Amino acid sequence: MSRRLAPHKGLVTRRRGAALLTLLLLSGCTTGPALENQSAVTAAPGDSKHLTIGSAGFTESDLLAQMYAQLLNQAGYRTSMLTVANRELYEPALESGQIDVVPEYAATFADWLNAKTNGAGASPAGSPDLDTTMAALRELATPRGLTVLDPGKAVDQNAFAVTGAYAREHHLKTLGDLARSGLEVRLAAGDECVQRPYCEPGLKKTYGIDITAVDPKGVGTTQAKQAVQSGQDQMVLTTTTDATLDHFGLVLLADDKHLQNANYIVPVVNRSRAGSEGVTKALGKLNGVLTTADLASMNQQVDSWRRLPADVARTFLKDKGLLK
Repeated sequence: MSRRLAPHKGLVTRRRGAALLTLLLLSGCTTGPALENQSAVTAAPGDSKHLTIGSAGFTESDLLAQMYAQLLNQAGYRTSMLTVANRELYEPALESGQIDVVPEYAATFADWLNAKTNGAGASPAGSPDLDTTMAALRELATPRGLTVLDPGKAVDQNAFAVTGAYAREHHLKTLGDLARSGLEVRLAAGDECVQRPYCEPGLKKTYGIDITAVDPKGVGTTQAKQAVQSGQDQMVLTTTTDATLDHFGLVLLADDKHLQNANYIVPVVNRSRAGSEGVTKALGKLNGVLTTADLASMNQQVDSWRRLPADVARTFLKDKGLLK
């Protein structure tokens, strides 16, 4: 995801200069399990009343962090917001308790922790199966003093889109349909697509789609979508919460053979500070209501309509009856 916004005002915000300096000092310790602090791992779940919510700095992460903060505020917690765009910085800060809660993506975070624990060559921990992914993620997170809360309905996965006209002409609703059509496909994506198993290799191996070339225009960029819109390319790599597909006349093809990993959104908390039932209950209210379509709509309101994430988050939570 490439969307990036500056940190938002409206919730209490720590002085970022000091905070980020401390985070930079932490960045030198990003490999190997954090087993030296066993007390944090074995301590009873904490319930600090002032919690720092972390955001990775792109629109969707900002929206999720704002929803977390507003739900926690209503539950009686005071919250601060801290934006740190680099996972290599914010994850150690989460372990140390400088950040207490972050929105994460199950499969991506599982693979990241797995590489951090077992090395870059470790077999992937994430998988298309949510239960398998969550079990692996929790096994990796627990020794680091982190608790992974339950996922809800919303998932932000890699996805592939074609023009609506192309889909209608060739009767396409799924990637399987595209494979059965025998059509040659030029794919607009990031240049890493030629190596990533979820991209060109997976489309060929899992589906048998005839990818003739990868046009290196980025993941879900305007240029990539325009290339498909114009007919230069036939398909674009984007995400399931892309808010701008309609603007380009594009539609997603369903991943009917489950090529993509289970990248469901999960809150991750520092156990010793935010592992309490109160935090779990407050954040768990999102699980029954927040959907992938909701996230796409909220992303659009921020990215296209220029609304503030805090306002979009508040409106959504009020509409769902989660805020007074």
